[in-house]
Amino acid sequence: MTAAWHVYILRCGDGSFYTGIARDVEARVAQHAAGRGARYTRGRGPLAVVHVEAAADRGEAQRREAAIRRLGRAGKAALAAGGREAT
Repeated sequence: MTAAWHVYILRCGDGSFYTGIARDVEARVAQHAAGRGARYTRGRGPLAVVHVEAAADRGEAQRREAAIRRLGRAGKAALAAGGREAT
């Protein structure tokens, strides 16, 4: 069974990171790229998906998104590189 929700990290064209949740990550990234996603990503293209995690439900996805946002740049960069964040 596939996860209903996903947490994703985008690397923006300016080198910054954006973290979000979605049921369909590809469709959500397309919205970001078209300027219909989050205000933060507008004008910061090109966007690249650098990390995706599955979540069992929306609540779990939101909790993980909040945890990733608290990591700061170094933690997000570690996840983007395929590693684990420091605990």
